[in-house]
This record gives sequence, C-alpha cells and structure tokens, in this order.
Amino acid sequence: MKKQEFIDDPRYRIAAKEAWMAIALFLLNFCWWYAFAFWLGDQPPQEYSYILGFPAWFFWSVIVGTAVFCALAYIMVKHFYTDMPLGPDPCDSAADEGR
Repeated sequence: MKKQEFIDDPRYRIAAKEAWMAIALFLLNFCWWYAFAFWLGDQPPQEYSYILGFPAWFFWSVIVGTAVFCALAYIMVKHFYTDMPLGPDPCDSAADEGR
C-alpha cells in the first residue's frame, strides 16, 4: 500500500486562524457574562438594582452581552474571515485531470 504524503493546504492555516479568533471571542463572552453576573448579582435580592425591569446583573450580563457579542461576531466575520470554498481544492482537481 502506497502511503500518500500530506499536502499542506493554505486554507488550513486560514481556518485555524479563524477558529482561534472564534475561541477568543467565546472566552471573552464568557468572561463578560461571568464578571457581570457574579459581580453585580453577588448580593441579596433585596439589594438588587433594576434596569428596564430586569435585575442589573441580568441586564448587563445577558441582554447587553448578547447584543455586544452578536455585533462583535458580525464585525469579526465581515472584516477578518476569508470567504473560501470548503470542498476539494479546485487547483488540485485541475492538476489531477491533467495526469
């Protein structure tokens, strides 16, 4: 059995970079949520302050956090992600047809 060599596809590096960016955004989102939920919510409910009828910890951690991180995800995809085909590399198939 002939062992095939691994051919490094430049799309792997792009995909890896985008995956790390998504992981970083997720971790940032988790830190935002954790910080606001436990920083503002770490008191008896009688001492809560309210924004638009929601406890402040919930408003900042869930409502504002969702809006902020949806906007950041949109900006990240729009400006930093690369639109590329995910199927077989068209250059490889053209080279294979030439054999």
